[in-house]
Order: sequence, then structure tokens, then C-alpha cells
Amino acid sequence: MRKYGDALSPDQAQAFNAILECRTIEAGEVVVSCPHCRHIEWKPLSCGNRNCPKCQNHNTSLWIDRQTDKLLPVLYFMVTFTLPFQFRTLAKRYQKEIYSLLFACVSSVLKDFGLNPKHLGAQIGMTMVLHTNSRRLDYHPHVHVVVPGGGIIQSRKQWKKKKGRYLFKKQNLAKVFRARFLTALKANGFSIPQNVPSKWIVDCKRVGKGISAIKYLSRYLYRGVISEKNIIADRDGQVTFRYVESRTKKIGFRTEKGEDFIWLVLQHVLPKGFRRVRDYGFLHPNAKKLLSLVQLVLHVVIQKIPLRIRAAFKCPCCKSPMKVIGFRLKPG
Repeated sequence: MRKYGDALSPDQAQAFNAILECRTIEAGEVVVSCPHCRHIEWKPLSCGNRNCPKCQNHNTSLWIDRQTDKLLPVLYFMVTFTLPFQFRTLAKRYQKEIYSLLFACVSSVLKDFGLNPKHLGAQIGMTMVLHTNSRRLDYHPHVHVVVPGGGIIQSRKQWKKKKGRYLFKKQNLAKVFRARFLTALKANGFSIPQNVPSKWIVDCKRVGKGISAIKYLSRYLYRGVISEKNIIADRDGQVTFRYVESRTKKIGFRTEKGEDFIWLVLQHVLPKGFRRVRDYGFLHPNAKKLLSLVQLVLHVVIQKIPLRIRAAFKCPCCKSPMKVIGFRLKPG
């Protein structure tokens, strides 16, 4: 706090305090009882903060279940749009505004490419997830988009399959993305940073059946920016974590002072209420009829996924599920 307290936003400070208290008596406790052997004990509560790496496994599973309901028997593509380095200071200062513009521009670019008869000529669906970190935890805003390989022509009730190994040419996507984002910045009263590159980076690749891409994104959606298993050392005020290099796929290591490591994590806390994941096109929550049409045309058999229930506490004596019979709030 001495080093970074002045830089912390209220949302970052709230996340910091929640993670510190997670699963301690400071977060509150529940009393659980075993109906078989009558064993009783108190259990500390989790903080439930969306940035806590311990708390979001259940939410991750629920999100995967919801996305699995929408999966189609087609090839899927992953498209990644990255903001150039020159915009990072602006994005950090005006997070809600810049991230919202990023979502709007990316969705409009992909939608228009899909509707263009030269590329596909149909309405597509997409799931978008905002990431603000690189694998080394540096600030690196980008959006991953999972797109089914095809679209629906609603007037004909026809599915049009995307042919070839590529969804759209990434160079063309990058050009249009650059133009629209710069236009959107000016229209919303933002100044364009100096030395903006003429070429921007958009990556597009096939990811096979959609469930693999969905599971990949889920690891980052609800579990914070780093898994605790990747923190491999904490000695003498120094923290070391490992990561996988995106280009070489080799394991790398980074060591930082404890306070600098904590700041690396906290700088990726999003503004309160800002949705990191969004669906568009026939995958949008308000387009259920259109999604039903797509599933009908593709002969998708809808399988009802059982409601996922949170795992119960297990009795340390007889291993039976325990029941919550009371709770107490955190001290003070």
C-alpha cells in the first residue's frame, strides 16, 4: 500500500481486501453438521470476488454449461484483436470507455465481414472475452472472439458454411479494425496518441470443435489472471511465477518483489459491473429464436444439461456430505 496505494482504484482496493480475507474468519464462517455421525465444525467463507483465483471454479463450470448449450456441429475459429502499445495509457485511464469501444468496434467489424457476400453473406454469431494481461501479467488489452464457421441466412432459413482454412483474412480485418477504432475515438472526444502504427495485429486460427476454445477461454474468464499453481516460489520478499511463452510455447519464469507482483495482478481488475464476456449475433441472449432456427437447420439435438450444484463439504470423519446449519458474519 505504501508503494501503490495512490495508484489503486476503489475496485482494485476492494478486490485486494477480498482476496486477503478469502477463506479466513475475516470473511465470515458457516457451521456445518454431518447428518450421519453428528460431527460439527465451522468453515470459513470464500470471498466470491471475480478476481480471486480460489473462488470462481463453480461460476466457470456454469459458464461452460451455458456455452455448451449453444455449441453447433461446425468448425470454430478464434479471432484475436489487440490494441497497440500506444493506446495502453489511454485505456488504463478510461477503462470503461475504451473497453466498450473495443467491444463495439470488434463486433461491428466481424458482423460486417460476415454479411459481406464476398466473405460469407450471412449473419454470424460470436462470443467475445476481454483480456487485459499478457502471459507475463503485463498490461496488454486484447479481445478473443470465438466464431462458428458459418452463418444463417434468415430469409431463406439456410445455413451457409464457411469454406477454407480461414474465417476472414486477418490483414483485412486489421485494416478495418484500425480505421473504425480511430474513428470511434475521435467521435467520443478522445485524442489519438502519437506514433500510432500503420499496421495493427489481428490473429485468426481454427480451433476445431468449439468446446476446446470455450474451455480455453474459461480458464481466464472467472479465475483471475493467474492460477495459484503457477506461483512457484515466495522467498525473502520475492515472488516467482511461471508462464508459457506465446510464440515458443516454452515455459518462462518471472521474479518480482512481492508488492510489484501484487500490483501486476491488481492492475487487471476491471471496473465494477463491467462485463468481460459478451455474446453477439445469433448467440446473443435476446436472439433465442434465431439460435433455435440455426439449431433446427443444422439438426442439432438439444440435450438438457443437469443443473450443476455446488460441491458440499465432506465430513472429515465419515466422508458424508455435510449440511449448513448456521453462519456468522465477519468480525465488526
